[in-house]
Amino acid sequence: MKKQLFILGVATIIGLSGCGNNSNGSNSDSKKESNQSEMDHSNMNKSEMDHSEMKHSTSGEVPEGLQEAKDPKYKVGSQALIKAEHMKGMNGAKATIVGAYDTTVYTVSYTPTTGGEKVTNHKWVIQEELKDADDKMFKAGDEVTLEAGHMEGMKGAKATIDSAEKTTVYMVDYTPTTGGEKVTNHQWVTESELSAE
Repeated sequence: MKKQLFILGVATIIGLSGCGNNSNGSNSDSKKESNQSEMDHSNMNKSEMDHSEMKHSTSGEVPEGLQEAKDPKYKVGSQALIKAEHMKGMNGAKATIVGAYDTTVYTVSYTPTTGGEKVTNHKWVIQEELKDADDKMFKAGDEVTLEAGHMEGMKGAKATIDSAEKTTVYMVDYTPTTGGEKVTNHQWVTESELSAE
C-alpha cells in the first residue's frame, strides 16, 4: 500500500512538473505573441513614417504665389519615370507631368497635430506651403509652421527643416506599379526624382 502511494506521489509530482512546463511554454507563447504585436506596432509606425497616410490624389490646387517653371526639363503633358518611393508603388511608375513649378523644396520633421509618432524627413514641402515664408529661404534647423495638408495632422504642425534646395517641382499623375487606382495631381516630385523614359 505504501509502495502504491509512493508511486502515485511520484506520478503526481511528474504530472505537475509537466504542467509547469506547459505553463512556461504558454508563457513563452504569450511572450512571442507580445513580441509579434510589438513588431507589428513597430512596422505600423515605420509605415506611417513612409507616408502611408499621405493623400495620394489632390484637387490639383497649388498654393498661392507658386510660379510656373519657365523652362522645365519635363514639360506639362510629357511623360517621365518616377525614381522615388514616397509611397508604395511609386518607384518605376510612368508619370504624366501635370504641372511644373520653380520653388524651394524642403524635407521636414514634425509631430502631427493629431498626435502620434514624429514624422522625420518628410518629402516634400515647398516654400509656398510654409506659414509666413514669403521669399525667405529657410535652412536646416530652422523652425517653421506647415500649411501643407499632404498627411493627416500636418497642417498647422510645427516643423524643423531638415534640408532645403532650390529646384523645379512637379505635380504628376501615375498608376502605382503595385496596381490600384490611378493617382492624380500628386504633390510633389522633384526634378532629380524623374528620368526620361
